Amino acid sequence: SFSSYIRDYDFSVLLPAVSEHATSLTIPDDFGDLHGNLFQRFLDSDAYQRKFTASPVICISVSTSKTYRRTENHHPVLGVEYEQSEYSLTDEYFRKMGLRVRYFLPPGGKAPLAYYFQGDLLGDYSVLQLIGTISTMETFQKIYRPEIYNMNAAAAAVYQPKLDEQDYSRTQIGYDREERSQLAKKQGFYAAEHLIEPHGAALAQWVAAHPADLSHGGGTL
Repeated sequence: SFSSYIRDYDFSVLLPAVSEHATSLTIPDDFGDLHGNLFQRFLDSDAYQRKFTASPVICISVSTSKTYRRTENHHPVLGVEYEQSEYSLTDEYFRKMGLRVRYFLPPGGKAPLAYYFQGDLLGDYSVLQLIGTISTMETFQKIYRPEIYNMNAAAAAVYQPKLDEQDYSRTQIGYDREERSQLAKKQGFYAAEHLIEPHGAALAQWVAAHPADLSHGGGTL
């Protein structure tokens, strides 16, 4: 989809290029603007609204660069809520898509999941929809990131995910993370060649003329 290709361009082509000669990661001011704007226009489109009555919930892994703290809030389906004081680059990227974020450790789970959404995560979706989201993503993450989601002990009250965690169990299903990284670069360079480079000026003008609505994302992170 356009989202996958432009996202891979942003993270696998643009960021490495602008940070190549810098002493630390350099984030352009307009990073994620094009992707976020296109995503919001997609949600507003007749094509989306004819098929779906609710906005999507995107569920992914928490960030390995941040620390999460358990709260007293507990939801019967989503589980125990975690919070963090400093949002990640991914959180900011999703904010430009008009999405807010909350983190919950599901019952029986090992680590919190990050949920990106518009509206009310706890009130806009049925129990079955939430269970389906958790089941799908937790199963995938146990395979993709077993160091985090298949640890032998659940996340502590103060938790920072680590991909070098040693106390975890491997699943019997292999996932080649290096292959996925290479695919991201291929898709990113494809987007650069066929979209960003030939049409970059026109796309920049379009984004400037049609700024994304960040109100759903809860303001600046």
